[in-house]
Amino acid sequence: MTDTLQTPLADLAGSHDRPDAALAMLDTQGTVVGWTQTAQHLVGYSAAEMVGRSAAQVMGSPEAFTEECGAPGGRSGPVSVRHRDGHTLDLTLRVSTLWGRDGQTRWLVSVTDTRTLSVRAGSEPVRGSLLGRTPIGIVVHDLQLRYSWVNDDMERHDGVPRDQRFGHRLKDFLPAFEAEALEVVMRQVRDTGTTMIHEYRAWPPMDRRREHAYSSSFFCLQDADGMPLAVCSITVDVTGNRQARERLAILSEASTRIGSTLDVVQTGQELAELAVPLLADHALVDLVEAVSLGVEPSPRTGTTSSEPPLLRRAGLASVDMGLTLPWARDEVIRPFPTSLFATALHTGRSYLESVLDTRTGPWDQHDPARTQKIRESGVHSLMIVPIRARGSVLGLALFGRSEIQKPFQEDDLLLAEELVNRAALCLDNALQYARERTAALTLQRDLLPRRVHGGAAVEVASRYVPADMDHGVGGDWFDVIELSGARVALVVGDVVGHGINAAATMGRLRTAVRTLADVDLPPDELLARLDDTVRRLNDDDGDVSGQALSEVGATCLYAVYDPVTRQCTLARAGHPPPLIIDPTGRVTIPDVPAGAPLGLGLGLVPFESVELELPEGSLLAFYSDGLVESRDHDLDVGMNRLGAALAQPGSSLDDLCSRVINTLPSRSPDDDVTLLLARTRALEPAQVASWELPNEPAAVPTARHLVSRQLREWGLERLITKVELIVSELVTNAVHHGDGSSRLRLIQHQVLTCEVSDTHTGRPRPRHPRTLDENGRGLYLVARLSRRWGSRSATDGKVVWAEQDLPAAA
Repeated sequence: MTDTLQTPLADLAGSHDRPDAALAMLDTQGTVVGWTQTAQHLVGYSAAEMVGRSAAQVMGSPEAFTEECGAPGGRSGPVSVRHRDGHTLDLTLRVSTLWGRDGQTRWLVSVTDTRTLSVRAGSEPVRGSLLGRTPIGIVVHDLQLRYSWVNDDMERHDGVPRDQRFGHRLKDFLPAFEAEALEVVMRQVRDTGTTMIHEYRAWPPMDRRREHAYSSSFFCLQDADGMPLAVCSITVDVTGNRQARERLAILSEASTRIGSTLDVVQTGQELAELAVPLLADHALVDLVEAVSLGVEPSPRTGTTSSEPPLLRRAGLASVDMGLTLPWARDEVIRPFPTSLFATALHTGRSYLESVLDTRTGPWDQHDPARTQKIRESGVHSLMIVPIRARGSVLGLALFGRSEIQKPFQEDDLLLAEELVNRAALCLDNALQYARERTAALTLQRDLLPRRVHGGAAVEVASRYVPADMDHGVGGDWFDVIELSGARVALVVGDVVGHGINAAATMGRLRTAVRTLADVDLPPDELLARLDDTVRRLNDDDGDVSGQALSEVGATCLYAVYDPVTRQCTLARAGHPPPLIIDPTGRVTIPDVPAGAPLGLGLGLVPFESVELELPEGSLLAFYSDGLVESRDHDLDVGMNRLGAALAQPGSSLDDLCSRVINTLPSRSPDDDVTLLLARTRALEPAQVASWELPNEPAAVPTARHLVSRQLREWGLERLITKVELIVSELVTNAVHHGDGSSRLRLIQHQVLTCEVSDTHTGRPRPRHPRTLDENGRGLYLVARLSRRWGSRSATDGKVVWAEQDLPAAA
């Protein structure tokens, strides 16, 4: 074998280039038996942490990883690996089978971070081969530098059968000076733990007609104590170095041009445009129809059914788009069951037709008209590559040549498969994101009010526009809550963040606001209680170490409008202020203290309420920051745009909502857009009646008399008996517990509300009297006679109220 190497080895001065591949050696159970420093640098785990443990710790489930590695030819392609600090790395992986004495086997796993590829010439060949999956010769030497493990491809490089290597050193097969030069490198790698690259030229036994260039990379495999275990060499035929550089350039460009968005159709088009003209003259990308609509296909799509799935053309590129070709974007494709396309869908394997013959066989039988157009286009060579991800076939990529006379070869197919693998990873990410976004949208829409009613207080309309695909669904919410006394609460809020977690948090906060609104708290008190709720949620959602997610917060604007007094009370917690447009179209921004966002632990800073008197027909505009904020413009620009769109007296609220949304700078906003419009109403004086009552027992019959007379004036005689009983109980309680005069008020709106105000601040509580008790049944009676009842705080006491449905005639 002394004639295998005919030229001196390269000077050792060039040996210090570091390869970018990280290596690990595994046994047949997937357990790590050797680890390298490059692996530690890439994934963060040291040899002590990995040796003796399953590689699935960073590679995925043990069963799936072991099964894929043990498959014929091992495994190669993109893979997601967990870094020690928890984040995920997208890497290129190759698993090679190594043989030892008596047929024993090991696996050598190499992963490469393609995003950090350098441009050093010395390491380009190794990287190019790893990415292109060309044959790699692998040898593992023990600490005495004897052959202990070898793969099948090594024989192609030096012609030595693997069984003749074990127990021997390089000097047994190479001239002494050449063997010594290589062993100098290996000893340095063994003793220092570093990695090196060494290049040489030789005439391999498979091709003695020309000289080949080889590049060998040397790695030190370490044991669980971090001590040297063996030296691994990876040898690559780099004769086609120029082709390898071209491949690497294409793959590098693919990392920036494919997957620029989370749109699956756009990703398909990017793949087609990258392939032309770098690889092919024409490229088509056909996605399973469900995938083209952003829906994940069922597992094993295209591999079990006898009928191939429908495809939709997502990508189309050609060196001559003016050429009449039988292809069109968005076209629905139905592969014939016996065609190569259907076969590729079923098997998940690529097909290479170096010389395309469309004059015989199934081509002409399936679709003669389209076949004739392909003949006229001059396409003479074809590659069909399935787009696969997580066990499912997402579609097909087709590459054809007509202008380039050289037919496609195996290395072209390998490059095409690598490009398609990268696109498949982007498509899979987009599908998973689309699934989460759909779930978040569904959750958010289920949690948001489907229809909003302002009762007698306001007329309302709303719009919600979710963020674009790249930014995800946010946590915006709005609500309109009818309160007692014909009043209404208007709410808009925004949870920090995007995705399903933000939507779920939004639902919890909206529920909390509704619960607090039922207690009828003033806006500033309600926000203080809501702030406590958000901080408790943060504490509950802390991670296992007990650290609270303090960055989770929300903003909120809460307002209560009373159509009797036309008073609007507002408070906000870090939310943008509302806009008020009077009936003449004048736009103002009320001076409402900003307050701190909810959940930031700033409870020492109280929220403040502001009270405004609004003319009837005033327009209140509540919105989220996504409506007025933009990367390209100041906040004032968005506020002015919103005000100008709303300053249209006489326009309907629906028209105003549409007008505002149409003024958005982009139809795909970066953040959720929420708009809630409310036009105020006022009750007529004739709809309200109120009386002052003295704090004495005689006030009870007086109240019954006043109520009876007023109901007759309103034509509500059918309600007199019930309302008299309710008023008797409420006024009796006011006289019994209060120390001053009380007020009785009737409001006729969509229901009849009876209110009794007194100076006592204690909330009424229903009792549970025993059979022989003489007292304690008053509020029980009120509850039975009313459609609903309750109490709320007032400036100088409390208000107890009860509602009655109006008769149909009224």
